[in-house]
Amino acid sequence: MAMAHTELDLQERVAIQRMLEAKLPITQIAARLGRHRSTVYREIGRNRFEDEELAYLNGYYGVVAHKSAQDRRARRRKLVRLDTLRDHVVDRLIAGWTPEQIAGRLSHEGQAIRVSHETIYAYVYSKEGQSERLARHLPSRRKKRRPRYARRPRDQVFPPDRSIHQRPEHVKTREKFGDWEGDLMIFERSTGKMNVASLVERKTRFAVLFRNNDRSSTHFMITLMNVMEPLPQPARRSITFDRGFEFRAWRRLKADIGTESWFCDPQAPWQKGSVENLNKRARRYLPRDTQLAALSNRNMKAICDRLNGTPRKCLGWRTPTEAFRDEMMKLR
Repeated sequence: MAMAHTELDLQERVAIQRMLEAKLPITQIAARLGRHRSTVYREIGRNRFEDEELAYLNGYYGVVAHKSAQDRRARRRKLVRLDTLRDHVVDRLIAGWTPEQIAGRLSHEGQAIRVSHETIYAYVYSKEGQSERLARHLPSRRKKRRPRYARRPRDQVFPPDRSIHQRPEHVKTREKFGDWEGDLMIFERSTGKMNVASLVERKTRFAVLFRNNDRSSTHFMITLMNVMEPLPQPARRSITFDRGFEFRAWRRLKADIGTESWFCDPQAPWQKGSVENLNKRARRYLPRDTQLAALSNRNMKAICDRLNGTPRKCLGWRTPTEAFRDEMMKLR
């Protein structure tokens, strides 16, 4: 029997905080709460505390998360609870005004209570708004709202100061150890939603492959941080990605583990040539029809060991494993 949807309560959010502090994996946290793991991933992503000036305070706090969720819910329900305000907004929508115009004019029209254009959009696409067919009055007339990442201008998701052209010169020349390139290897749709993340350290060509069970950016970044965090900070100074939507939560890398992110130009994957080369070599062992669900962690490690154990001309015929080990020894 399917359970009705219920919001996380304060007790559950405090439990999530304690389990995160205990370094429990998300899947285990979800199992202990009796929730789906995507619910826990979404909760952490939406209600995590962030402070740009005091980054050391960033993290998930149960009480803070609960208040954020309550405030968000109260804002969204404002147009359901307040008849006069709702009627005013709906009248303007029918007259052809955009949600931005309606929200911007509220203070000029004697409305004591304000709502943002996001709240109006949320109401239009809510169960109540859909029953009134309010979306047909919007300029776009979409029956469903586009995903948030699709509405966000790309230069905000990947700002100019994170461009590959702003990378320090030593990253380009491979002089220093600890700068990586990252990508995703995609497989046939019939094999499921899983994919394989590929990472390569630019100086040593050392490769890391791990299975990624969900294309959500938050899920990918959490998994990536779990893989990278055991390395000392100088060994994970930066990662260069392309502009795929899976990498849009890149800010978490700097906030959580101190790793910088850089991004190729649009439609220019060749600018991260090391990981593109790795993907081509890895395809010998991971063709597009690979059944990833049947691939164990031991299998994945065996593939990495084979790639890293092959001598490379660019390393003076050393293997990536040998080059990586030498660089790690220097950090001790």
